[in-house]
Amino acid sequence: MGKQGSPRGRRVENQDLDISFGVKENEFRSLDMQYGGDPPVGRRLSGGDYNWDKVVLTKGMKNDSAKFAPCKGVYVGKRQMWWLHRHIRSIVFTLLLMGFLYLLDSLLFSIFDPAMLQNNFSLQGSSKAEVEMVPRAAKEGPVKLYERLLNMAASSLAEREFKQESSKLWEEPYPQASSWKPCADKTSPHGKPRNITGYILISANGGLNQQRVAVCNAVAVASLLNATLVIPKFLYSNVWKDPSQFGDIYQEDYFMDMLKDEVNIIKELPPNLKLLDVEAAGSLITDAELSKEATPDEYIKKILPLLLRNRVVHFLGYGNRLGFDPLSSELQRLRCKCNFHALKFVPEIQQIGSLLVRRIRRYDIARSTLDKQLLGNLIPHVPLRHYHAAEGPSKYLALHLRFEIDMVAYSMCEFGGGETEKSELQTYREVHFPLLLERLKKSKPLSPQELRKMGKCPLTPEEAGLVLAGLGFKHGTYIYLAGSDIYGGQSRMQALTTLYPNLVTKEDLLTPSELAPFRNFSSQLAALDFIACATSDVFAMTDSGSQLSSLVSGFRTYYGGGHAPTLRPSKKRLSAILSRNKTIGWHSFEGKIRKMIDEGQRVQVRGLGRSIYRHPRCKECMCRH
Repeated sequence: MGKQGSPRGRRVENQDLDISFGVKENEFRSLDMQYGGDPPVGRRLSGGDYNWDKVVLTKGMKNDSAKFAPCKGVYVGKRQMWWLHRHIRSIVFTLLLMGFLYLLDSLLFSIFDPAMLQNNFSLQGSSKAEVEMVPRAAKEGPVKLYERLLNMAASSLAEREFKQESSKLWEEPYPQASSWKPCADKTSPHGKPRNITGYILISANGGLNQQRVAVCNAVAVASLLNATLVIPKFLYSNVWKDPSQFGDIYQEDYFMDMLKDEVNIIKELPPNLKLLDVEAAGSLITDAELSKEATPDEYIKKILPLLLRNRVVHFLGYGNRLGFDPLSSELQRLRCKCNFHALKFVPEIQQIGSLLVRRIRRYDIARSTLDKQLLGNLIPHVPLRHYHAAEGPSKYLALHLRFEIDMVAYSMCEFGGGETEKSELQTYREVHFPLLLERLKKSKPLSPQELRKMGKCPLTPEEAGLVLAGLGFKHGTYIYLAGSDIYGGQSRMQALTTLYPNLVTKEDLLTPSELAPFRNFSSQLAALDFIACATSDVFAMTDSGSQLSSLVSGFRTYYGGGHAPTLRPSKKRLSAILSRNKTIGWHSFEGKIRKMIDEGQRVQVRGLGRSIYRHPRCKECMCRH
């Protein structure tokens, strides 16, 4: 995930909103037609009346006193009365029709006015604060790449608003998913090793999710080498700027207790080894000294001799340095046990995470195993006294938009922002990705168009909104936005929030005082996003390479029981669909989007080399009943 934040904007004034759904009038002309309205005809009738009166008045002014005889005055008066008598029914019908349309528009506005939606979406809990659920206003002109498709999406949402939403949107499409159950928590029959070869220190880099993977890889390596693992340390990063350590995020004692029969874990090195200069002893191992996704043989050949000689090995900047295959079933199971069972968030994070989930649901009790595993006993299993069963829980979709500036700049793609965007992203690359630029100088870079065709470009908020509309999610769907420091801010978000105004972040749902303890700790804020995404009714990712999306989807597979759908759009296929944005019809667009998502939801066993954290459906992690 990128740095935390929220693209919060000021309230959009009513004149900028359509009276029915808060989008441009021409986007919803079909809604007027649906209810018998005909704005062009109405304007033509009223315009005709105005022109007629003007003609009569002008003629009267041109007549002088000599020619304006009494008989002619009487004639003109009779002619006007005759015209009024002849057209009285048309005039009355027109006035009644205009009045009906005005009342209908007022009714629709009262139903879909974002301000009223905001009031209906009030917070639960002790604070009783209200949640702002208004579209983010753009400080600059909105960036839109697919104007035609957005108009069709808006019309489709308008037509669908009063229809029953398909329950299939909120369910896993394949019943086979429910046949897989968690079973990685069982203990190895071999137990932990008696003869300890030495001690392993880990300094993990990256953000919350990269560090989580590093910890579980370290547990597997400690078991492989018969070593004792010291509770990992987290490196401070100039990007994340978070000094949090393991004990600030995860429960240390629970972690050690859960794995006590598998691996020796201690909190600190023995006193006699604390003064050892591991770098001078040759026991400091950096990423450069290990292959990416190294095999067990590489650890045994390179690391074990150092461990036996110096008794300590320190992996500095450790991350994704243990491959998924080939690896023994026991080590794979141990990885799963670490990730899905041993790493529990500290009570402070669980408490605020529980508050976050309860407020977006407007519901106070746990609904799934995911709730229990991530929030423990901090979300009650029986209703609180102030809960009214008739209200029912609100379903919500969690959307991880991986569209922060680091992702956008690294992709080398273009996103419709012109020369300003190109200059801004190039400046960012020069500061943060100098090695990327050096590498590009030595080879012929692919064009932005080629990168997009290959599926290398992150999805924009606009594209994410089109996917949701194509799937059939209604205009009023509640959406929790993770990864909310969106590049382009309000301008970039406007297309999405116009289609789906009920979009909130943790900054909207929690009060400043509730967020205050986490403000300078991006990894702890990311933990709140992790909880809100994992426990959602539907989780939608926009980048399959994101560690947050990968770990969340794995959690939902492991604990979801076949009732936690995840939407995984293929960027390559979506690019091909959107390349026809000037000609494709909406029904054809819907069909292609649904087919793309359906294929990504098929129940599959983990393939060779695939991440076990993301694809836990395998004999090492889950049992099939």
